[in-house]
Amino acid sequence: MPKYKYEVRDNNGQINTGFVDAESVNEASTLAMNYGSYILNVSPASVLGAAGGTLEKMRNVKIEFGPSLKDIMIFTNQLSVMIKAGISIRNAIDGIARQIVNTKFRIIVEQLKADVESGLPFSEALAKHPKIFSPLYINMIRASELSGNFAHMLERISSQLAQQIETRNMVRGAMVYPAIIGFMAIGTTIFMLTFVLPRFTLLFAGKEALLPAPTVLLMAISAFLRNFWYVIIASLVGAGVGFYYTIQTPKGREYWDRFKLTVPLIRSMLKAMYITRGLNTMGELVSAGVPMLDTLSITAEVSGNVIYKRMWHTVHNSVQQGSKIAPPLAREQLLPANVIQMISAGEESGKLGEVMRDIGAFYAKELRATIRMVTAMIEPLMIVAMGVVVGFIAMSIILPIFKMSSLVK
Repeated sequence: MPKYKYEVRDNNGQINTGFVDAESVNEASTLAMNYGSYILNVSPASVLGAAGGTLEKMRNVKIEFGPSLKDIMIFTNQLSVMIKAGISIRNAIDGIARQIVNTKFRIIVEQLKADVESGLPFSEALAKHPKIFSPLYINMIRASELSGNFAHMLERISSQLAQQIETRNMVRGAMVYPAIIGFMAIGTTIFMLTFVLPRFTLLFAGKEALLPAPTVLLMAISAFLRNFWYVIIASLVGAGVGFYYTIQTPKGREYWDRFKLTVPLIRSMLKAMYITRGLNTMGELVSAGVPMLDTLSITAEVSGNVIYKRMWHTVHNSVQQGSKIAPPLAREQLLPANVIQMISAGEESGKLGEVMRDIGAFYAKELRATIRMVTAMIEPLMIVAMGVVVGFIAMSIILPIFKMSSLVK
């Protein structure tokens, strides 16, 4: 009897797959209804029999990760639109949950709906998932519940998440081209040292005294790469693992974050990113009516760098003792003087939230300009470095050939 593969979805949204024996597709569809309420697909199974069915199941196994920042942004935007349209939050969350493709995120959203139905405030329902929703997200929602501008706050959160995604993509995009050039340079160097240079070694046999120092050095490196490649791989893996565990420690993380702020070219881009993130966060929270001490604590947590995190904690402690924001910021010297001056003016005028948001928007533009500048400078530097390495190897091979040719004449 022919075997058919089915794919169905049950009432809980779970997708199930399997195989049934049937005389026709219609009969297979009828049998498949026993395993789910909605038929997604029914098709003839592979002729490989049971083994083929197992392989088919293995091919359909999906490794699914948790929700991305883009998933959260889309969820927030959809929720904002539906709340503005007058739909209740419970029905809005239920409608969004049905459209979510990511299984893990759909389960979380369904839990949010259940918590809201049980009478829990939306912010407290979000707080049950701290790995998905940031403290900034949760506190802005909590402030909007108190002020009554829930839909407007969702729109602002969605806009901020979109800006974060754009900034992250720009930073990653700025690193793609240099990474490709670096990979090609390393690959070309290894190829020339392990495959090209050994072919010329036979020509130099017995004439080692005539070889220039660069050629001798390259031959030694080539021999080491060919004979002890496993040592190099083991060392690189060990260094990578050691680096990963080192930066997990407080001291290691501090050294690494401090080092990033000293690297030429990259430091200007990172500083602009940390300043933008901190000021935008403060601006949104202050404008939303979140208490200043809570605002400073959240800003410290989302800063992204231990050095800046410590700065915001210092400001928090000073404000807790009755100080204003600007003086401790000036002592830390991690923000430009003009930024601190504008923050001081915002405190005096009572428009700190608005000033923070304006400064954050300005530095967001500065960050984009800095990323473009860094990318434009890194590309030619990488090309020149690659040319120098390949040219050095080529000249180290050609020079002894010229030298031996002149001796023969």
